[in-house]
Amino acid sequence: MLENMEQFDYEKVIEEFEELTKDVGRVQIETLKWILEENREAEYLQNLGLNGRTDPESFKACVPLVTHKDLESYIQRIADGDDSPILTGKPITTISLSSGTTQGRPKFVPFNEELMRTTIRIYETSFAFRNREFPVGNGKALQLIYSSKQFKTKGGLAAGTATTNVFRSQQFKKTLESIRSQCCSPDEVIFGPDFHQSLYCHLLCGLIYRDEVELVSSTFAHSIVFAFRTFEQVWEELCDDIRTGVLSNRIAVPSIRTALSKLLKPNPELADLIHNKCSGLSNWYGLIPELFPNVKYIYGIMTGSMEPYLKKLRHYAGGLPLLSSDYGSSEGWIAANVNPRLPPESATFAVLPDIGYFEFIPLREKEDQSLDITAVSYSFTEAEPIGLAEVKIGEEYEIILTNFAGLYRYRLGDVVKVVGFHNSTPELQFVCRRNLLLNINIDKNTEKDLQLAVETAGKLLLEEKVEVIDFTSHVDLSTDPGHYVIFWELSNGVSDAQILNECCNCLDRSFVDAGYVSSRKVNGIGALELRVVRRGTFQKILDHYLGLGSAVSQFKTPRCVGQSNNTVLQILCNNVVNKYFSTAFC
Repeated sequence: MLENMEQFDYEKVIEEFEELTKDVGRVQIETLKWILEENREAEYLQNLGLNGRTDPESFKACVPLVTHKDLESYIQRIADGDDSPILTGKPITTISLSSGTTQGRPKFVPFNEELMRTTIRIYETSFAFRNREFPVGNGKALQLIYSSKQFKTKGGLAAGTATTNVFRSQQFKKTLESIRSQCCSPDEVIFGPDFHQSLYCHLLCGLIYRDEVELVSSTFAHSIVFAFRTFEQVWEELCDDIRTGVLSNRIAVPSIRTALSKLLKPNPELADLIHNKCSGLSNWYGLIPELFPNVKYIYGIMTGSMEPYLKKLRHYAGGLPLLSSDYGSSEGWIAANVNPRLPPESATFAVLPDIGYFEFIPLREKEDQSLDITAVSYSFTEAEPIGLAEVKIGEEYEIILTNFAGLYRYRLGDVVKVVGFHNSTPELQFVCRRNLLLNINIDKNTEKDLQLAVETAGKLLLEEKVEVIDFTSHVDLSTDPGHYVIFWELSNGVSDAQILNECCNCLDRSFVDAGYVSSRKVNGIGALELRVVRRGTFQKILDHYLGLGSAVSQFKTPRCVGQSNNTVLQILCNNVVNKYFSTAFC
Protein backbone atom coordinates (compact mmCIF):
# COMPACT_ATOMS: atom_id res chain seq x y z
CA MET A 1 0.00 0.00 0.00
CA LEU A 2 1.17 3.54 -0.76
CA GLU A 3 0.78 6.29 1.82
CA ASN A 4 0.56 10.07 1.52
CA MET A 5 3.91 11.05 3.00
CA GLU A 6 2.61 14.34 4.46
CA GLN A 7 0.01 12.47 6.53
CA PHE A 8 1.94 9.38 7.52
CA ASP A 9 4.74 9.59 10.11
CA TYR A 10 6.46 6.27 9.60
CA GLU A 11 9.19 6.99 12.16
CA LYS A 12 6.52 7.47 14.83
CA VAL A 13 4.88 4.17 13.87
CA ILE A 14 8.24 2.40 14.16
CA GLU A 15 8.91 3.98 17.55
CA GLU A 16 5.51 2.82 18.81
CA PHE A 17 6.16 -0.70 17.54
CA GLU A 18 9.57 -0.80 19.20
CA GLU A 19 8.03 0.23 22.52
CA LEU A 20 5.14 -2.22 22.18
CA THR A 21 7.45 -5.20 21.62
CA LYS A 22 9.74 -4.64 24.60
CA ASP A 23 7.51 -6.57 27.02
CA VAL A 24 5.12 -8.79 25.09
CA GLY A 25 4.17 -10.83 28.16
CA ARG A 26 2.66 -7.77 29.82
CA VAL A 27 1.01 -6.60 26.59
CA GLN A 28 -0.57 -10.01 26.03
CA ILE A 29 -2.09 -10.06 29.52
CA GLU A 30 -3.54 -6.59 28.92
CA THR A 31 -4.83 -7.59 25.47
CA LEU A 32 -6.57 -10.72 26.80
CA LYS A 33 -8.13 -8.66 29.58
CA TRP A 34 -9.39 -6.15 27.01
CA ILE A 35 -10.91 -8.87 24.82
CA LEU A 36 -12.65 -10.64 27.72
CA GLU A 37 -13.97 -7.44 29.29
CA GLU A 38 -15.37 -6.29 25.95
CA ASN A 39 -17.12 -9.64 25.53
CA ARG A 40 -17.98 -10.57 29.12
CA GLU A 41 -21.70 -10.68 28.25
CA ALA A 42 -21.17 -13.15 25.41
CA GLU A 43 -23.22 -16.34 25.77
CA TYR A 44 -20.26 -18.48 24.70
CA LEU A 45 -18.00 -17.20 27.50
CA GLN A 46 -20.71 -17.19 30.14
CA ASN A 47 -21.51 -20.84 29.48
CA LEU A 48 -17.87 -21.73 30.09
CA GLY A 49 -17.90 -20.36 33.62
CA LEU A 50 -15.34 -17.58 33.36
CA ASN A 51 -17.53 -15.44 35.64
CA GLY A 52 -15.82 -12.23 34.60
CA ARG A 53 -12.27 -13.44 35.18
CA THR A 54 -9.73 -12.14 32.64
CA ASP A 55 -6.42 -13.67 33.72
CA PRO A 56 -4.65 -16.13 31.35
CA GLU A 57 -4.77 -19.01 33.87
CA SER A 58 -8.56 -18.87 34.26
CA PHE A 59 -9.00 -18.36 30.54
CA LYS A 60 -7.00 -21.48 29.68
CA ALA A 61 -8.68 -23.53 32.40
CA CYS A 62 -12.24 -22.68 31.33
CA VAL A 63 -12.05 -22.16 27.57
CA PRO A 64 -11.31 -25.17 25.32
CA LEU A 65 -9.27 -25.22 22.14
CA VAL A 66 -11.63 -25.13 19.15
CA THR A 67 -11.74 -25.37 15.38
CA HIS A 68 -14.21 -23.69 13.07
CA LYS A 69 -16.48 -26.73 13.24
CA ASP A 70 -16.96 -26.17 16.98
CA LEU A 71 -18.19 -22.61 16.39
CA GLU A 72 -20.29 -23.13 13.25
CA SER A 73 -23.62 -23.27 15.09
CA TYR A 74 -22.89 -20.01 16.94
CA ILE A 75 -21.75 -18.23 13.77
CA GLN A 76 -24.78 -19.50 11.85
CA ARG A 77 -27.11 -18.05 14.49
CA ILE A 78 -25.38 -14.69 14.04
CA ALA A 79 -25.66 -14.92 10.25
CA ASP A 80 -29.35 -15.83 10.58
CA GLY A 81 -30.10 -12.63 12.49
CA ASP A 82 -29.72 -13.39 16.19
CA ASP A 83 -28.26 -10.12 17.47
CA SER A 84 -27.98 -11.17 21.11
CA PRO A 85 -24.45 -11.34 22.57
CA ILE A 86 -23.50 -14.80 21.30
CA LEU A 87 -19.74 -14.67 20.69
CA THR A 88 -19.16 -10.98 21.32
CA GLY A 89 -20.60 -8.30 23.58
CA LYS A 90 -21.43 -6.02 20.67
CA PRO A 91 -23.28 -7.36 17.61
CA ILE A 92 -21.25 -8.70 14.70
CA THR A 93 -21.98 -6.48 11.71
CA THR A 94 -20.18 -8.30 8.91
CA ILE A 95 -19.37 -11.88 7.93
CA SER A 96 -16.12 -12.75 6.15
CA LEU A 97 -15.82 -15.71 3.83
CA SER A 98 -12.65 -17.73 3.75
CA SER A 99 -11.26 -18.55 0.31
CA GLY A 100 -12.60 -22.09 0.55
CA THR A 101 -9.55 -23.53 -1.20
CA THR A 102 -8.52 -25.61 1.82
CA GLN A 103 -11.78 -27.41 2.61
CA GLY A 104 -13.55 -26.97 -0.72
CA ARG A 105 -16.16 -24.52 0.55
CA PRO A 106 -15.93 -21.06 2.16
CA LYS A 107 -16.27 -20.72 5.93
CA PHE A 108 -18.25 -17.98 7.65
CA VAL A 109 -15.97 -15.95 9.94
CA PRO A 110 -17.14 -13.10 12.22
CA PHE A 111 -15.74 -9.69 11.24
CA ASN A 112 -16.14 -6.38 13.05
CA GLU A 113 -14.63 -2.92 13.37
CA GLU A 114 -12.00 -4.16 15.82
CA LEU A 115 -10.65 -6.49 13.14
CA MET A 116 -10.70 -3.55 10.76
CA ARG A 117 -8.60 -1.65 13.29
CA THR A 118 -6.03 -4.45 13.45
CA THR A 119 -5.91 -4.55 9.65
CA ILE A 120 -5.02 -0.88 9.60
CA ARG A 121 -2.39 -1.45 12.30
CA ILE A 122 -0.73 -4.17 10.24
CA TYR A 123 -0.74 -2.05 7.06
CA GLU A 124 0.72 0.96 8.87
CA THR A 125 3.41 -1.05 10.65
CA SER A 126 4.65 -2.94 7.63
CA PHE A 127 4.51 0.18 5.44
CA ALA A 128 6.59 2.12 7.97
CA PHE A 129 9.40 -0.44 7.93
CA ARG A 130 9.11 -0.92 4.18
CA ASN A 131 9.23 2.78 3.43
CA ARG A 132 12.31 3.21 5.59
CA GLU A 133 14.15 0.70 3.41
CA PHE A 134 12.50 1.44 0.05
CA PRO A 135 11.23 5.05 0.12
CA VAL A 136 8.45 5.96 -2.27
CA GLY A 137 7.27 9.44 -3.06
CA ASN A 138 3.83 10.67 -4.04
CA GLY A 139 3.56 8.60 -7.19
CA LYS A 140 1.08 5.85 -7.95
CA ALA A 141 0.76 2.16 -7.27
CA LEU A 142 -0.39 -0.45 -9.76
CA GLN A 143 -2.53 -2.36 -7.28
CA LEU A 144 -3.94 -5.51 -8.80
CA ILE A 145 -6.76 -5.79 -6.28
CA TYR A 146 -10.31 -6.99 -6.74
CA SER A 147 -13.41 -6.85 -4.62
CA SER A 148 -15.96 -9.60 -5.02
CA LYS A 149 -19.67 -9.01 -4.51
CA GLN A 150 -21.07 -8.77 -1.02
CA PHE A 151 -24.38 -10.45 -0.28
CA LYS A 152 -26.79 -10.43 2.62
CA THR A 153 -27.11 -13.38 4.97
CA LYS A 154 -30.51 -14.63 6.10
CA GLY A 155 -30.29 -12.20 9.01
CA GLY A 156 -29.35 -9.25 6.79
CA LEU A 157 -25.61 -9.08 7.56
CA ALA A 158 -23.23 -8.07 4.77
CA ALA A 159 -21.05 -11.04 3.79
CA GLY A 160 -18.04 -11.15 1.51
CA THR A 161 -14.42 -12.20 1.40
CA ALA A 162 -12.11 -10.71 4.02
CA THR A 163 -10.44 -8.53 1.38
CA THR A 164 -13.82 -7.35 0.11
CA ASN A 165 -14.87 -6.36 3.61
CA VAL A 166 -11.64 -4.38 3.98
CA PHE A 167 -11.93 -2.60 0.63
CA ARG A 168 -15.58 -1.69 1.25
CA SER A 169 -15.20 -0.67 4.90
CA GLN A 170 -16.00 2.97 5.67
CA GLN A 171 -13.31 2.91 8.35
CA PHE A 172 -10.79 1.74 5.77
CA LYS A 173 -11.87 4.42 3.30
CA LYS A 174 -11.70 7.13 5.96
CA THR A 175 -8.50 6.13 7.72
CA LEU A 176 -6.56 4.95 4.68
CA GLU A 177 -8.04 7.26 2.06
CA SER A 178 -4.58 8.39 1.01
CA ILE A 179 -3.61 4.79 0.28
CA ARG A 180 -6.53 4.17 -2.05
CA SER A 181 -6.21 7.56 -3.77
CA GLN A 182 -2.76 6.59 -5.03
CA CYS A 183 -4.01 3.53 -6.90
CA CYS A 184 -3.82 3.83 -10.69
CA SER A 185 -7.26 2.33 -11.11
CA PRO A 186 -10.57 3.98 -10.18
CA ASP A 187 -12.93 2.30 -7.73
CA GLU A 188 -15.15 1.14 -10.58
CA VAL A 189 -12.34 -1.19 -11.68
CA ILE A 190 -11.56 -2.49 -8.19
CA PHE A 191 -15.23 -3.14 -7.46
CA GLY A 192 -16.09 -4.34 -10.95
CA PRO A 193 -18.34 -7.42 -11.20
CA ASP A 194 -16.14 -9.25 -13.71
CA PHE A 195 -12.57 -10.13 -12.74
CA HIS A 196 -11.26 -10.46 -16.29
CA GLN A 197 -12.53 -7.02 -17.28
CA SER A 198 -11.11 -5.50 -14.09
CA LEU A 199 -7.72 -7.10 -14.73
CA TYR A 200 -7.56 -5.74 -18.27
CA CYS A 201 -8.39 -2.25 -17.00
CA HIS A 202 -5.86 -2.46 -14.17
CA LEU A 203 -3.18 -3.10 -16.79
CA LEU A 204 -4.49 -0.31 -18.99
CA CYS A 205 -4.52 2.20 -16.12
CA GLY A 206 -1.01 1.18 -15.16
CA LEU A 207 0.22 1.85 -18.68
CA ILE A 208 -1.52 5.23 -18.81
CA TYR A 209 0.35 6.25 -15.64
CA ARG A 210 3.50 4.25 -16.42
CA ASP A 211 5.97 7.00 -15.49
CA GLU A 212 4.26 7.61 -12.14
CA VAL A 213 4.02 3.99 -10.99
CA GLU A 214 6.37 3.39 -8.05
CA LEU A 215 5.27 -0.06 -6.94
CA VAL A 216 3.32 -3.04 -8.21
CA SER A 217 1.29 -4.99 -5.68
CA SER A 218 -1.49 -7.48 -5.12
CA THR A 219 -2.69 -9.52 -2.19
CA PHE A 220 -0.98 -12.66 -3.50
CA ALA A 221 2.02 -13.27 -5.78
CA HIS A 222 -0.23 -15.52 -7.87
CA SER A 223 -2.36 -12.52 -8.88
CA ILE A 224 0.67 -10.57 -10.09
CA VAL A 225 1.98 -13.50 -12.15
CA PHE A 226 -1.49 -14.12 -13.57
CA ALA A 227 -1.81 -10.45 -14.51
CA PHE A 228 1.40 -10.37 -16.52
CA ARG A 229 0.73 -13.75 -18.12
CA THR A 230 -2.49 -12.12 -19.27
CA PHE A 231 -0.54 -9.07 -20.44
CA GLU A 232 1.46 -11.34 -22.77
CA GLN A 233 -1.82 -12.21 -24.49
CA VAL A 234 -3.47 -8.78 -24.65
CA TRP A 235 -0.62 -6.25 -24.91
CA GLU A 236 -1.29 -5.40 -28.55
CA GLU A 237 -4.95 -4.77 -27.78
CA LEU A 238 -3.92 -2.52 -24.87
CA CYS A 239 -1.66 -0.59 -27.25
CA ASP A 240 -4.56 -0.14 -29.67
CA ASP A 241 -6.72 1.27 -26.86
CA ILE A 242 -4.02 3.77 -25.93
CA ARG A 243 -3.33 4.71 -29.55
CA THR A 244 -6.96 5.41 -30.43
CA GLY A 245 -8.27 6.46 -27.03
CA VAL A 246 -11.14 3.97 -27.44
CA LEU A 247 -11.66 1.21 -24.89
CA SER A 248 -11.76 -2.38 -26.13
CA ASN A 249 -15.17 -3.95 -26.70
CA ARG A 250 -14.16 -6.70 -24.27
CA ILE A 251 -15.08 -4.22 -21.50
CA ALA A 252 -18.85 -4.42 -21.25
CA VAL A 253 -19.55 -3.12 -17.72
CA PRO A 254 -21.02 0.39 -18.16
CA SER A 255 -19.57 1.81 -14.93
CA ILE A 256 -16.08 0.67 -15.87
CA ARG A 257 -16.39 2.06 -19.40
CA THR A 258 -17.53 5.41 -18.02
CA ALA A 259 -14.68 5.58 -15.52
CA LEU A 260 -12.05 4.63 -18.10
CA SER A 261 -13.36 7.16 -20.62
CA LYS A 262 -12.20 9.88 -18.22
CA LEU A 263 -8.65 8.51 -18.24
CA LEU A 264 -8.19 7.15 -21.73
CA LYS A 265 -7.21 9.69 -24.39
CA PRO A 266 -5.53 9.10 -27.76
CA ASN A 267 -1.76 8.78 -27.20
CA PRO A 268 0.00 7.29 -30.24
CA GLU A 269 3.44 8.14 -28.82
CA LEU A 270 2.84 6.10 -25.64
CA ALA A 271 1.33 3.25 -27.64
CA ASP A 272 4.38 3.09 -29.91
CA LEU A 273 6.73 3.19 -26.92
CA ILE A 274 5.00 0.27 -25.23
CA HIS A 275 4.76 -1.65 -28.52
CA ASN A 276 8.49 -1.25 -29.16
CA LYS A 277 9.42 -2.31 -25.65
CA CYS A 278 7.25 -5.42 -25.78
CA SER A 279 8.48 -6.34 -29.25
CA GLY A 280 12.08 -6.06 -28.10
CA LEU A 281 11.82 -8.21 -24.98
CA SER A 282 13.32 -11.67 -24.98
CA ASN A 283 10.89 -14.15 -23.44
CA TRP A 284 9.31 -11.29 -21.46
CA TYR A 285 12.24 -11.12 -19.05
CA GLY A 286 12.22 -7.85 -17.08
CA LEU A 287 8.75 -6.95 -18.35
CA ILE A 288 7.69 -5.01 -15.24
CA PRO A 289 10.59 -2.51 -15.11
CA GLU A 290 10.40 -2.07 -18.88
CA LEU A 291 6.76 -1.08 -18.63
CA PHE A 292 7.14 0.93 -15.42
CA PRO A 293 10.63 2.46 -15.26
CA ASN A 294 10.22 4.08 -11.83
CA VAL A 295 9.00 1.02 -9.89
CA LYS A 296 10.89 0.53 -6.62
CA TYR A 297 9.63 -2.94 -5.67
CA ILE A 298 6.93 -5.59 -6.08
CA TYR A 299 4.78 -6.37 -3.06
CA GLY A 300 2.38 -9.13 -2.01
CA ILE A 301 2.10 -12.33 0.00
CA MET A 302 4.87 -14.54 -1.36
CA THR A 303 5.24 -17.25 1.27
CA GLY A 304 3.62 -20.65 1.73
CA SER A 305 1.50 -21.64 -1.25
CA MET A 306 2.72 -18.55 -3.14
CA GLU A 307 6.37 -19.66 -3.28
CA PRO A 308 5.90 -21.72 -6.47
CA TYR A 309 5.13 -18.49 -8.35
CA LEU A 310 8.33 -16.70 -7.30
CA LYS A 311 10.45 -18.01 -10.18
CA LYS A 312 8.06 -16.60 -12.78
CA LEU A 313 7.57 -13.39 -10.79
CA ARG A 314 11.35 -12.85 -10.67
CA HIS A 315 11.42 -13.41 -14.41
CA TYR A 316 8.94 -10.59 -14.93
CA ALA A 317 10.59 -8.43 -12.26
CA GLY A 318 14.09 -8.49 -13.67
CA GLY A 319 16.23 -7.11 -10.87
CA LEU A 320 13.43 -5.48 -8.87
CA PRO A 321 13.15 -6.46 -5.19
CA LEU A 322 10.30 -8.78 -4.22
CA LEU A 323 8.85 -7.85 -0.82
CA SER A 324 6.57 -10.23 1.01
CA SER A 325 3.63 -8.65 2.80
CA ASP A 326 2.24 -9.62 6.17
CA TYR A 327 1.06 -12.79 7.87
CA GLY A 328 -2.59 -13.33 8.58
CA SER A 329 -5.65 -15.36 7.72
CA SER A 330 -9.35 -14.93 7.12
CA GLU A 331 -9.77 -15.16 10.89
CA GLY A 332 -7.44 -12.26 11.64
CA TRP A 333 -3.96 -10.77 11.40
CA ILE A 334 -0.97 -12.09 13.30
CA ALA A 335 2.31 -10.47 12.31
CA ALA A 336 3.98 -7.82 10.15
CA ASN A 337 7.04 -7.99 7.90
CA VAL A 338 9.47 -5.64 9.62
CA ASN A 339 12.49 -7.00 7.72
CA PRO A 340 11.49 -6.16 4.15
CA ARG A 341 14.97 -6.68 2.66
CA LEU A 342 14.82 -10.42 3.31
CA PRO A 343 13.97 -12.45 0.17
CA PRO A 344 10.48 -14.00 0.26
CA GLU A 345 11.84 -17.50 0.90
CA SER A 346 13.44 -16.18 4.12
CA ALA A 347 10.71 -13.72 5.11
CA THR A 348 9.97 -13.37 8.80
CA PHE A 349 6.96 -11.85 10.52
CA ALA A 350 7.02 -10.10 13.89
CA VAL A 351 3.91 -10.69 15.98
CA LEU A 352 1.99 -7.58 17.03
CA PRO A 353 1.22 -8.43 20.66
CA ASP A 354 -1.81 -6.16 21.03
CA ILE A 355 -3.93 -7.25 18.05
CA GLY A 356 -4.95 -10.58 19.59
CA TYR A 357 -4.05 -13.10 22.25
CA PHE A 358 -1.75 -15.80 20.91
CA GLU A 359 -0.88 -19.28 22.13
CA PHE A 360 1.35 -21.88 20.55
CA ILE A 361 1.09 -25.67 20.63
CA PRO A 362 4.62 -27.16 20.52
CA LEU A 363 5.01 -29.73 17.77
CA ARG A 364 7.24 -32.57 18.85
CA GLU A 365 8.98 -35.12 16.66
CA LYS A 366 8.14 -38.74 17.26
CA GLU A 367 9.42 -42.08 16.17
CA ASP A 368 7.12 -44.49 14.37
CA GLN A 369 8.36 -48.06 14.33
CA SER A 370 5.79 -49.21 11.75
CA LEU A 371 7.27 -51.38 8.99
CA ASP A 372 10.47 -51.70 11.05
CA ILE A 373 11.69 -48.21 10.20
CA THR A 374 11.93 -44.92 12.00
CA ALA A 375 9.69 -42.28 10.47
CA VAL A 376 10.09 -38.78 11.78
CA SER A 377 7.00 -36.64 11.32
CA TYR A 378 4.95 -33.94 12.97
CA SER A 379 3.21 -35.20 16.08
CA PHE A 380 0.04 -33.16 16.33
CA THR A 381 -0.54 -34.06 19.95
CA GLU A 382 -2.56 -32.05 22.43
CA ALA A 383 0.57 -30.62 24.05
CA GLU A 384 -0.04 -27.84 26.54
CA PRO A 385 -0.12 -24.53 24.65
CA ILE A 386 2.37 -21.88 25.73
CA GLY A 387 2.24 -18.10 25.56
CA LEU A 388 3.78 -15.63 23.15
CA ALA A 389 6.59 -14.84 25.59
CA GLU A 390 7.45 -18.52 26.10
CA VAL A 391 8.26 -19.70 22.58
CA LYS A 392 11.83 -20.70 21.70
CA ILE A 393 14.00 -20.12 18.65
CA GLY A 394 14.19 -23.10 16.33
CA GLU A 395 10.95 -24.69 17.58
CA GLU A 396 7.82 -25.26 15.50
CA TYR A 397 4.31 -24.56 16.73
CA GLU A 398 0.66 -24.54 15.74
CA ILE A 399 -0.89 -21.10 16.31
CA ILE A 400 -3.89 -20.58 18.59
CA LEU A 401 -5.73 -17.26 18.11
CA THR A 402 -8.07 -15.34 20.38
CA ASN A 403 -9.31 -12.18 18.69
CA PHE A 404 -11.75 -9.29 19.18
CA ALA A 405 -14.44 -10.80 16.93
CA GLY A 406 -15.49 -13.85 18.92
CA LEU A 407 -12.84 -16.47 18.23
CA TYR A 408 -11.45 -17.87 21.49
CA ARG A 409 -8.51 -20.30 21.54
CA TYR A 410 -9.12 -20.94 17.84
CA ARG A 411 -6.79 -23.38 16.08
CA LEU A 412 -5.73 -21.71 12.84
CA GLY A 413 -4.12 -24.90 11.54
CA ASP A 414 -0.93 -23.05 10.60
CA VAL A 415 2.47 -24.46 11.51
CA VAL A 416 5.15 -21.81 12.08
CA LYS A 417 8.78 -21.79 13.15
CA VAL A 418 10.29 -19.24 15.53
CA VAL A 419 13.45 -17.96 13.87
CA GLY A 420 14.28 -14.99 16.09
CA PHE A 421 12.94 -12.13 18.16
CA HIS A 422 12.31 -8.45 17.53
CA ASN A 423 12.86 -7.11 21.02
CA SER A 424 10.75 -9.67 22.91
CA THR A 425 8.19 -10.52 20.23
CA PRO A 426 8.88 -13.66 18.16
CA GLU A 427 9.64 -13.53 14.46
CA LEU A 428 7.84 -16.35 12.67
CA GLN A 429 8.34 -18.21 9.43
CA PHE A 430 5.38 -19.98 7.89
CA VAL A 431 6.01 -23.73 7.52
CA CYS A 432 2.78 -25.31 6.28
CA ARG A 433 -0.91 -25.82 6.81
CA ARG A 434 -1.33 -28.62 9.32
CA ASN A 435 -4.15 -30.34 7.46
CA LEU A 436 -2.54 -30.07 4.02
CA LEU A 437 -0.66 -33.33 4.27
CA LEU A 438 -0.24 -36.05 1.69
CA ASN A 439 -0.80 -39.09 3.84
CA ILE A 440 -1.75 -42.70 3.16
CA ASN A 441 -0.33 -44.62 6.12
CA ILE A 442 2.83 -43.46 7.96
CA ASP A 443 3.90 -40.98 5.27
CA LYS A 444 3.49 -37.28 6.01
CA ASN A 445 4.46 -34.96 3.19
CA THR A 446 3.64 -31.28 3.61
CA GLU A 447 2.78 -28.59 1.09
CA LYS A 448 6.46 -27.56 1.23
CA ASP A 449 7.56 -31.12 0.45
CA LEU A 450 5.25 -31.14 -2.56
CA GLN A 451 6.58 -27.80 -3.76
CA LEU A 452 10.21 -28.94 -3.52
CA ALA A 453 9.42 -32.15 -5.40
CA VAL A 454 7.72 -30.22 -8.20
CA GLU A 455 10.61 -27.74 -8.40
CA THR A 456 13.15 -30.57 -8.64
CA ALA A 457 11.25 -32.49 -11.30
CA GLY A 458 10.41 -29.31 -13.20
CA LYS A 459 14.10 -28.71 -13.88
CA LEU A 460 14.03 -31.67 -16.27
CA LEU A 461 11.81 -29.60 -18.58
CA LEU A 462 14.31 -26.77 -19.03
CA GLU A 463 15.86 -28.18 -22.20
CA GLU A 464 12.39 -28.36 -23.72
CA LYS A 465 11.83 -24.70 -22.72
CA VAL A 466 8.70 -25.78 -20.89
CA GLU A 467 7.66 -24.68 -17.41
CA VAL A 468 5.15 -25.89 -14.85
CA ILE A 469 2.49 -23.18 -14.78
CA ASP A 470 0.64 -24.63 -11.79
CA PHE A 471 0.18 -27.87 -9.89
CA THR A 472 -1.77 -29.67 -7.23
CA SER A 473 -2.02 -33.14 -5.74
CA HIS A 474 -4.50 -35.79 -4.67
CA VAL A 475 -4.31 -38.96 -2.59
CA ASP A 476 -6.04 -41.67 -4.61
CA LEU A 477 -7.36 -44.36 -2.28
CA SER A 478 -9.50 -46.03 -4.95
CA THR A 479 -6.52 -48.22 -5.77
CA ASP A 480 -4.90 -50.80 -3.50
CA PRO A 481 -2.47 -49.66 -2.32
CA GLY A 482 -3.30 -45.97 -2.47
CA HIS A 483 -0.97 -43.63 -4.30
CA TYR A 484 -0.12 -39.97 -4.85
CA VAL A 485 -1.43 -38.20 -7.95
CA ILE A 486 0.32 -35.00 -9.05
CA PHE A 487 -1.45 -32.73 -11.57
CA TRP A 488 0.70 -30.46 -13.78
CA GLU A 489 -0.31 -27.73 -16.18
CA LEU A 490 2.54 -26.98 -18.57
CA SER A 491 3.30 -23.90 -20.64
CA ASN A 492 3.76 -25.96 -23.80
CA GLY A 493 3.60 -29.52 -25.00
CA VAL A 494 6.57 -31.84 -24.49
CA SER A 495 7.70 -33.57 -27.66
CA ASP A 496 9.44 -36.48 -25.94
CA ALA A 497 7.16 -38.51 -23.66
CA GLN A 498 10.24 -40.08 -22.06
CA ILE A 499 11.05 -36.73 -20.43
CA LEU A 500 7.70 -36.74 -18.63
CA ASN A 501 8.31 -40.32 -17.54
CA GLU A 502 11.57 -39.12 -16.03
CA CYS A 503 9.74 -36.22 -14.38
CA CYS A 504 7.31 -38.71 -12.84
CA ASN A 505 10.16 -40.81 -11.45
CA CYS A 506 11.88 -37.69 -10.17
CA LEU A 507 8.72 -36.58 -8.36
CA ASP A 508 8.50 -39.98 -6.67
CA ARG A 509 12.14 -39.93 -5.57
CA SER A 510 11.90 -36.32 -4.34
CA PHE A 511 9.53 -37.18 -1.50
CA VAL A 512 12.21 -37.99 1.06
CA ASP A 513 9.96 -38.46 4.12
CA ALA A 514 11.12 -41.71 5.70
CA GLY A 515 7.58 -43.02 6.04
CA TYR A 516 6.93 -42.45 2.35
CA VAL A 517 10.19 -44.01 1.14
CA SER A 518 9.82 -47.10 3.28
CA SER A 519 6.17 -47.53 2.30
CA ARG A 520 7.03 -47.28 -1.39
CA LYS A 521 9.77 -49.90 -1.03
CA VAL A 522 7.41 -52.46 0.49
CA ASN A 523 4.47 -51.46 -1.73
CA GLY A 524 2.58 -49.92 1.17
CA ILE A 525 2.07 -46.95 -1.18
CA GLY A 526 1.59 -47.45 -4.91
CA ALA A 527 3.52 -45.86 -7.78
CA LEU A 528 3.20 -42.10 -8.01
CA GLU A 529 1.06 -40.91 -10.92
CA LEU A 530 1.74 -37.72 -12.90
CA ARG A 531 -1.26 -36.35 -14.80
CA VAL A 532 -0.70 -33.53 -17.28
CA VAL A 533 -3.78 -31.34 -17.77
CA ARG A 534 -4.83 -29.01 -20.58
CA ARG A 535 -3.77 -25.37 -20.67
CA GLY A 536 -6.33 -23.31 -18.85
CA THR A 537 -7.33 -26.01 -16.36
CA PHE A 538 -6.22 -24.01 -13.34
CA GLN A 539 -8.04 -21.00 -14.77
CA LYS A 540 -11.20 -23.14 -14.64
CA ILE A 541 -10.46 -23.86 -10.97
CA LEU A 542 -10.07 -20.13 -10.32
CA ASP A 543 -13.34 -19.43 -12.12
CA HIS A 544 -15.03 -22.09 -9.99
CA TYR A 545 -14.01 -20.32 -6.78
CA LEU A 546 -14.98 -16.95 -8.18
CA GLY A 547 -18.40 -18.42 -8.83
CA LEU A 548 -18.62 -19.36 -5.14
CA GLY A 549 -18.08 -15.71 -4.21
CA SER A 550 -14.34 -15.75 -3.65
CA ALA A 551 -12.16 -12.87 -4.83
CA VAL A 552 -9.05 -13.21 -6.95
CA SER A 553 -7.17 -11.21 -4.33
CA GLN A 554 -7.93 -14.01 -1.86
CA PHE A 555 -7.51 -17.01 -4.15
CA LYS A 556 -4.91 -19.66 -3.45
CA THR A 557 -4.56 -22.73 -5.63
CA PRO A 558 -5.46 -25.76 -3.48
CA ARG A 559 -2.29 -27.83 -3.25
CA CYS A 560 -3.99 -30.98 -2.03
CA VAL A 561 -7.45 -31.77 -3.40
CA GLY A 562 -9.43 -34.20 -1.29
CA GLN A 563 -12.59 -36.13 -2.07
CA SER A 564 -14.60 -33.48 -0.20
CA ASN A 565 -13.54 -31.00 -2.90
CA ASN A 566 -15.25 -33.05 -5.57
CA THR A 567 -15.91 -30.24 -8.06
CA VAL A 568 -12.25 -29.23 -8.29
CA LEU A 569 -11.21 -32.88 -8.54
CA GLN A 570 -13.64 -33.33 -11.43
CA ILE A 571 -12.27 -30.25 -13.22
CA LEU A 572 -8.78 -31.72 -12.96
CA CYS A 573 -9.74 -35.25 -14.00
CA ASN A 574 -11.86 -34.06 -16.94
CA ASN A 575 -8.92 -32.13 -18.37
CA VAL A 576 -6.18 -34.78 -18.17
CA VAL A 577 -4.37 -35.27 -21.48
CA ASN A 578 -1.60 -37.68 -20.41
CA LYS A 579 -0.81 -39.99 -17.49
CA TYR A 580 2.53 -41.38 -16.34
CA PHE A 581 3.35 -43.84 -13.55
CA SER A 582 6.62 -43.94 -11.67
CA THR A 583 9.01 -46.87 -11.89
CA ALA A 584 11.48 -45.27 -9.46
CA PHE A 585 11.07 -47.96 -6.78
CA CYS A 586 10.71 -50.96 -9.09
